[in-house]
Amino acid sequence: MIREATPDDVPVILAMIGELAAYERAPEAAQATEPQLKEALFGPQPAAFALIAEADGAPVGFALWFRNFSTWTGTHGVYLEDLYVRPEARGGGHGKALLAALAEICVARGYERFEWSVLDWNEPSIGFYRSIGARPMDEWTVFRLTGEALHNLAGTARVNGA
Repeated sequence: MIREATPDDVPVILAMIGELAAYERAPEAAQATEPQLKEALFGPQPAAFALIAEADGAPVGFALWFRNFSTWTGTHGVYLEDLYVRPEARGGGHGKALLAALAEICVARGYERFEWSVLDWNEPSIGFYRSIGARPMDEWTVFRLTGEALHNLAGTARVNGA
């Protein structure tokens, strides 16, 4: 079963974020806190949304997503930040059900794109994504600014009224 997350799900979502970070070989990178996640998902201006996959009434996976926007299509889309199914529940269709629920959100809302990133070494996930018709955007490279580089660039900003 797939359902929308509730504030009571925040602890289990945070735990699964930690499990995902460990699987992706970066456990130290998962630094979000329960208050941050609760605010992001359920605050007055939610920045993200989450779906929960359940089996026998227990959470076994989640998808955390946010809206993006394409200037080319003039429409919003869904960006899947995290998709995770606990190891003992893999192969049970939960990942596909989460992706199908997000695809349904896209179609129902008139969004034209559903995108996500996957680590290039994660062959099981890449194979699964290809099996549902997803295609890699090989001509694109993801860039990221964090830490000192982010702060250095921000220090050069010249914004009216700032």
